[in-house]
Amino acid sequence: MADRKTGIIIAEFMGMKLKSLMLSLALLGIVVAVSRFHQPTLSVADVEVAPGIVGERDQALMRDVVAAFDHADAAVRQVDLDALMPFYAKGYNYYGLKPADVRRIWAEVFVHYRDLSSRHVFTDVKLMQTGKVKKASVTCTGGLYGIDKESGKTITIDSWANEVHYLIYEDGAWRFLGNKGGITEPVPPSSAPHHPLF
Repeated sequence: MADRKTGIIIAEFMGMKLKSLMLSLALLGIVVAVSRFHQPTLSVADVEVAPGIVGERDQALMRDVVAAFDHADAAVRQVDLDALMPFYAKGYNYYGLKPADVRRIWAEVFVHYRDLSSRHVFTDVKLMQTGKVKKASVTCTGGLYGIDKESGKTITIDSWANEVHYLIYEDGAWRFLGNKGGITEPVPPSSAPHHPLF
């Protein structure tokens, strides 16, 4: 009886994972197809901002947000953990993962992969200011890519569809804050996905 229950639970879990994967791939395909019909806003990190999502008065702020991703990607390409970590806000918290956890994850990525690059397609941006505190939420589809050092194969290390990146303007630059609001369910650092990276 227990084996049958376990089998059902595993089958249901795999079905949910497959549906999630299929939806993510479909969304990524749509973004790639749409991106071919307009001139993208490119940067070092290969950041594309969908046309019309940022008003005229927010263009400078959007350039600053893109610059933050450029700086982070340059550090990733140079395998420079010390240059990368300032991209993460002091109060960074992604479902319980803190900057020290992200540093460990990036260190593992650098050990196993080379020639890293990323792609970000921003499809929605909300800029907010309360007093002197500036925050932004950026809906992004993209991926982190590299070459596996062991096999030599180019692989997708991580990909995301409609992931919302939360940033805060801190110490003169935009920093990755993590998820908005409180923590829902903590993720054990030993099983952390790569999603917190970008």
